Amino acid sequence: MRWTVAVVVLASLFVANAFTVTQTDPRRLAIPRRVLKNPEVSSASESTDEPWWINHTLEHADLADRTRPEFAILSTKIGDKPLVYLDSAATSQKPQQVVNAISYYYENQNSNVHRGAHTLSRAATTAYEEARDTIASFINAPSRNEIVFTSGATEAINLVASSYGRKFLKEGDEIVLSEMEHHSNLIPWQILAEQTGAVLRYVNIDFETGCLDMDQMTQYFNEKTKIVTFQHVSNVMACINPVKDIVAQVRAKAPNAVVVLDACQSVPNRPVDVQDLGIDFLAASGHKMCGPTGIGFLWGKEDILNSMPPYMGGGEMIDHVTLAGATFAKAPARFEAGTPAIAQAIGIGAAIKYLQSLGMDKIQAYERELADYMHKRMLEVKGVNVLGPPLGVDRAALCAFWVENVHPSDLSTFLDMEGVAIRAGHHCCQPLHQARGISHSARASLYFYNTKEDVDYFIEKLESTIKFFASLDSTTSSNGDDDFVPFI
Repeated sequence: MRWTVAVVVLASLFVANAFTVTQTDPRRLAIPRRVLKNPEVSSASESTDEPWWINHTLEHADLADRTRPEFAILSTKIGDKPLVYLDSAATSQKPQQVVNAISYYYENQNSNVHRGAHTLSRAATTAYEEARDTIASFINAPSRNEIVFTSGATEAINLVASSYGRKFLKEGDEIVLSEMEHHSNLIPWQILAEQTGAVLRYVNIDFETGCLDMDQMTQYFNEKTKIVTFQHVSNVMACINPVKDIVAQVRAKAPNAVVVLDACQSVPNRPVDVQDLGIDFLAASGHKMCGPTGIGFLWGKEDILNSMPPYMGGGEMIDHVTLAGATFAKAPARFEAGTPAIAQAIGIGAAIKYLQSLGMDKIQAYERELADYMHKRMLEVKGVNVLGPPLGVDRAALCAFWVENVHPSDLSTFLDMEGVAIRAGHHCCQPLHQARGISHSARASLYFYNTKEDVDYFIEKLESTIKFFASLDSTTSSNGDDDFVPFI
């Protein structure tokens, strides 16, 4: 195996650059106002012809000012460098309110739910079920019975594929999805197709527009189409798919189909109304929306959920059991066998209440500003190729990119030495990268607690890292080993 340049260089720099992580008291946390040290930027700023971004302001930046002190981890230092966390598309950080809610459950309410008449059990059950009500209200579900707790979006989609798919799909039926999908919204349908004989129809990405080829997608819809599934917001392309337009085409051309929406990258940062969107299922993960890991939810129309067989068997999901067989509870209990993730459910409920207190419209407005600002700045960095829609098109607050002759792992590793956390790999979207003709990409992603200064510091260190690799001999700074991607 060949090693990337980063591994070789880091071996010599390790002693001088210890990767220690320290924290300061979050109550004393202030947003770091960094002075850019890039010589070119400094010289330009001293002249009358300053770069456009020097004095650029973001209208809704006060949102970050108000919320950063509530995220203790943002006071972390990587060595002697302040942490600049640009990996929220992988997982968001957690505010103190969520940490407190989980701790309160374990310290004051710890008991199993639905299984006891004693005080602790009643308190735990109330807190657990209140979280379900919170989610239902958050996405405007018609009924709380339509919210099924899962371990995350991956389990939610697998539940639909396994339960709905195995019951209602047969050989020759068609599933429409895209080459843009996260593996969690791809592999379950591949497995279902193998088991049932259903046919997969993949919609291509138009890399010129950075979006799905909508003409091709609508041409796929027909009487044989039984499932249409896609991301609301792409975790790589950053495009925002026109859900309502797609649903309208599905209803007109594929009346027998259900629409399954992967909302992992949309529910955390914009208002999502399942009734307004007109979909049939929605999957989301708690850890991307300020909640804990190990929890997510499936929303599905109540009549459809009650037409589906159980996903797993065990306690809680039954109505009546004899040695001859069993009858099953209605949704959501039908799909929540066993002791649930009680603390995590309480945690996601607290996270949603926190987001609601900020205002989803305000989060969306600020993320639009951040997205536009980072996109513009990245397009000015020599050698950087950004995936997704062009300037002027609404996009999520993330940029996946690649640099010729620099492996994404090298970029990520060197930026980490400067305190900047980005992601490197295929982001669980190998077919997308294959379609673009690249093996991996790097990705910087923002959330409402990020600042203009975070973006500026990232760009400064990205430019210096690229210049470092450009200064190396071309035989040394090759693309390296595509197998060496420590974090994907």
